[in-house]
Amino acid sequence: METNMEKADKIINKNLSWLENKRSPVMPVLHEIQQEFGWLPEKVLIRASRKLKIPLIELYGIASFYNEFRLNPLGENHIVVCTGTACHVRGAAAVLDELKRQLGIDEGEVTPDMKFSLDTAGCVGACAIAPVLTVNEEYYGGLTKKDISSFIEELKKG
Repeated sequence: METNMEKADKIINKNLSWLENKRSPVMPVLHEIQQEFGWLPEKVLIRASRKLKIPLIELYGIASFYNEFRLNPLGENHIVVCTGTACHVRGAAAVLDELKRQLGIDEGEVTPDMKFSLDTAGCVGACAIAPVLTVNEEYYGGLTKKDISSFIEELKKG
């Protein structure tokens, strides 16, 4: 069975050819690492830094600049609350605050049991059913602060 470091080495080595064309392999390496692991684990970034001869701080700078990269794993139920104008006007902030309170996590975090992670998005494109949140890319609209407790319980049941 292939170890995480062996998987990381395959990804990195495969993309080293970018250097021959005087192009940086950083973006393809980060994308593939995230695709493989679901996020960018620190140990794998350290390995990539050494093999690509790029300072670790530079990799972290790139990973934290682009929204598509994750420096933390996702929970089993990845909740994204829309904070766009329509959702904001219809109470998204209260829904987000209640999710934070009940889950005990902030945006960008995951619960210790790895069941839930929480993020926000500027718009998820479902303004008609605002406020909107997604769970693993499935849309839920019209939720209020009062709905959150039962909503979380339903997610726990699976």
